[in-house]
Amino acid sequence: MAGPAAPGAYYPPAPAAFYQPPAPAPPSAWSPWDPQVLANTFSTVSLTPSPSASDWVVDSGASSHIASNSGMVTLSPSSSFPSSIVVGNGATLPVMGTGYSTLPGPFHLNNVLVAPNIIKNLLSVRQFTTDNLVSIEFDPLGISVKDLRTRNVLLRCNSSGPLYTLQLPSSSSGSCALVATPSPTTWHRRLGHPGKAALQRLAQTSSIVCSKPDDNSICHACQLGRHVRLPFTSSLSRAIKNFDLIHCDLWTSPVISVSGFKYYLVIIDDCSHFVWTFPLRLKSDTFPVLSNFFAFVLTQFGCVIKAVQCDNGREFDNSASRAFFLAKGVSLRMSCPYTSQQNGKAERMIRTINNTTRTLLFQASMPSSYWADALATATHLINRLPTKTLHMSTPFFALHGTLPSYHDLRTFGCSCYPNLTATTPHKLAPRSTLCALATLRITRVIGALTLPPIRSSSLTTLSSTKQRFPFPSVGPPLHPLNLIF
Repeated sequence: MAGPAAPGAYYPPAPAAFYQPPAPAPPSAWSPWDPQVLANTFSTVSLTPSPSASDWVVDSGASSHIASNSGMVTLSPSSSFPSSIVVGNGATLPVMGTGYSTLPGPFHLNNVLVAPNIIKNLLSVRQFTTDNLVSIEFDPLGISVKDLRTRNVLLRCNSSGPLYTLQLPSSSSGSCALVATPSPTTWHRRLGHPGKAALQRLAQTSSIVCSKPDDNSICHACQLGRHVRLPFTSSLSRAIKNFDLIHCDLWTSPVISVSGFKYYLVIIDDCSHFVWTFPLRLKSDTFPVLSNFFAFVLTQFGCVIKAVQCDNGREFDNSASRAFFLAKGVSLRMSCPYTSQQNGKAERMIRTINNTTRTLLFQASMPSSYWADALATATHLINRLPTKTLHMSTPFFALHGTLPSYHDLRTFGCSCYPNLTATTPHKLAPRSTLCALATLRITRVIGALTLPPIRSSSLTTLSSTKQRFPFPSVGPPLHPLNLIF
């Protein structure tokens, strides 16, 4: 019979002892390599999801996101998916469907496979970083999700167990929290509603931190405070024949002319770019002048005006004009209210005419009340000047087919001496007087007063001095501010 065993000696048990259940071990601190704990764990392994089924285990070896519960994703019936997946031990698990989900952040989970027999929800690092343009950094305490461009931390999750777990912020553990980063809308309001380019520039230089790169929402305050019209497209169309289309507009002068004119009507031929101007005393004179112009075109050029482009002013849009256009078979094209850009050709011609008229008045130091005389001169000259619209040809040539003559032109407002022998009261009266040339008529100037014009029928010969202007010579020079035009 053997004696007592020596202390520390080891005797192998009988073979049957390997098949007997081990005796319960005394309670001790948990160790991941405790054989008893491992045995108990393996004996209780099941394919039933754990209570923390909403958590995602970050897996760098998974090629796709895998969820155990179909309620966690929005299924996509039309999408194709594999029938099964292969896990680490070589076993296959059936796949019941595929879908997508969104985590707070927001972070998008695309192509999520639904496998009810999977124990843990797996988050594919590769797919997560690609879909959300982020990076995932691992450290001993947990993981950090960072913006790929700015390197700002968007999500921080601490993990206490052996796996890196992405727990939702609403979890009771509180180990995962979203980093509070203002949205682009918040920065847009803080910075005084700047443009999108300025906001993106600040985000790219990491001057500000945004929760997501883009925000296409419409700002209500910007619509009220910064609303602008969309740009109008440039029209390159041009009528094929003369008088197929004419453009009309009415301009109001801030100063009544010496002849009592307050307005002038401008008419432009779309093909030849020839322009006519008609001074008017009343707006109601627009339609009679326009109807007379139709007769003038028909008689002088043998053409019929086919279309009229104008704004929606009452001088053009009234019962008399509509009946006239209807009887003539003329197409009336009116611009939308408060949209002068749609009548742009007439508007630009008015600007050109006014610029020339104003310049002529300043040149001659004549009062702005002589704008009607300067208007006639400006119209006469514009029709004889080359324009880019006609490839540096002149409107006069485009309409008449002959080159204009420039030999009879005189400087507007220059001094001139008309021959008055036919109207002198007696033989000893002066045969001429100092006047200012106003193209279509001659105005007598005495001191600072302008007398009524001389009848053109009394003019037989005219002597002009091109470099002398009578208005500043016979009276005090007019200040430019007095030329209100």
